[in-house]
Amino acid sequence: MNREKNSVQVAVVGCGYWGKNLVRNFAQLGALTWICDKSETALKAQSQLYPQIGITNDFREIISNPEIQGVVLATPAAMHFSQAREVLLHGKDVFVEKPLSLRYKEGRELVEIAETRGAVLMVGHILEYHPAVTLLKKLVYSGELGKLLYIYSNRLNLGKVRQEENILWSFAPHDIAVISSLLHLEPTEVISVGGTYLQSGIADVTVTNLVFPQNIRAHIFVSWLHPSKEQKLVVIGDRKMAVFNDTVKEGKLKLYDKGIEWQGGLPIARQTSETILFTDEKEPLLLECQHFLECIKKRDTPLTDGSSALKVLKILEASELSLQKGGLPVSLNEIEE
Repeated sequence: MNREKNSVQVAVVGCGYWGKNLVRNFAQLGALTWICDKSETALKAQSQLYPQIGITNDFREIISNPEIQGVVLATPAAMHFSQAREVLLHGKDVFVEKPLSLRYKEGRELVEIAETRGAVLMVGHILEYHPAVTLLKKLVYSGELGKLLYIYSNRLNLGKVRQEENILWSFAPHDIAVISSLLHLEPTEVISVGGTYLQSGIADVTVTNLVFPQNIRAHIFVSWLHPSKEQKLVVIGDRKMAVFNDTVKEGKLKLYDKGIEWQGGLPIARQTSETILFTDEKEPLLLECQHFLECIKKRDTPLTDGSSALKVLKILEASELSLQKGGLPVSLNEIEE
């Protein structure tokens, strides 16, 4: 593999299930200088692929290394807050895989530290870097779909079952992030229900309803206990509709010139055109990693910065509270500011 040289030096902490993909991309971009993981087996596997990269199982060695400018955290979600805090306090920029933390209050503290120190704090909401989502945003912002009515998303698969967090925290951040960026609105309340089947106290399936101002609603169905993989986002406007289907190889984004029109006092379906919208085929994760490096170089604010991640975290925490209350509505005002 040909790797371009990069002036920014980063370390990836955690090279397991998802971390190894971050290792691959930052190595390809010529920015990876260190890999850290508690697992000697994982380190050995990556060292064989990237023999020129330094390896360590000591996190302190990473954050105290003056040559490392950015630290990428792909560790379990429960470790995100403490590790990101340490990175920031050691004067480095940080990329944290989603979610930013498991508590809104902790996430807010990270944002405040980053702002005080002028550090780059970026969160791995990867769908925000998907070329199809970028185009979908343009359609929505330009008014192509008309007034948005509702959005729904399905993120379903058989596995990967987590033991540290439930399906809501594992899968739903992707869709919450995109829906939030499409609407530029905060929901007034959330309602979340789910089922626990595999492990006590860890939901495997959840359905979350978000109620927004202007009579807009969204629902998010996530499950790791499903026979087939589905990653679909449907956006319904009063003029047109759009479907983002990330599990198909081609035609991931389709625009439908369809809707309901009233004729003679009766609602009549308008069935006209269906258009496949072609987008850049670059890997979203590569674009995300490139963005982090550019933000470090130029001291820019990331697209998925700490503030945007806080909005997602607030919705997640409200959804979790509703889940614990058996599906009772929860206002976002109930989440500690």
